[in-house]
Amino acid sequence: MTNIDRKQAAEALSDIEAIAHRVRQSQFYRTSSLLLVMWGVLVAIGYVVAYVRPHGAGYGWLAVYVLGIAGSFVVSAFEYTRSRVRAFDGRMFAAFLLFVGFGLLWTLGLAHFTPRQLSAFWPTYFMLAYGIAGLWIGPAFVGIALSIISLTLVGYVWSGPWFDLWMAFVNGGGLILGGLWMRRD
Repeated sequence: MTNIDRKQAAEALSDIEAIAHRVRQSQFYRTSSLLLVMWGVLVAIGYVVAYVRPHGAGYGWLAVYVLGIAGSFVVSAFEYTRSRVRAFDGRMFAAFLLFVGFGLLWTLGLAHFTPRQLSAFWPTYFMLAYGIAGLWIGPAFVGIALSIISLTLVGYVWSGPWFDLWMAFVNGGGLILGGLWMRRD
């Protein structure tokens, strides 16, 4: 049997901690990728509905949010049974409600946005949260957030009447692409 000194033991513990961190991040990215793809599909549908039926867009977005929240709980429950990691729980739901409530305070109460401004506000608002979370969770979230925010602003300025279709591609497609990219390893 070989004896190890303090330095070797510290290095071994550091290696174990690094591996554990990568495993936790990998599990979180796996669950996040499922959620991103699901939300990406729903968001793309929401923008297409807003383009095709602008007067029914509010109902379309309500359906997107209801299906997305319900789907988030389903994905979380499924992943929890597989990995014992809870991705979307009561605290996450409460945080989501507070976050959306603050956005609604601005969009319905304090500011009076046009439909086009609303279509730009919500994805940049959500991506701000993704980017901030990415500072702790992982760089993929920051990259997804910055890409979608940048392309949203480009489309807001230059896409003309095609903005909702642009956003279906940029926001919905960006979330789907980001989710698939997270699964690459």
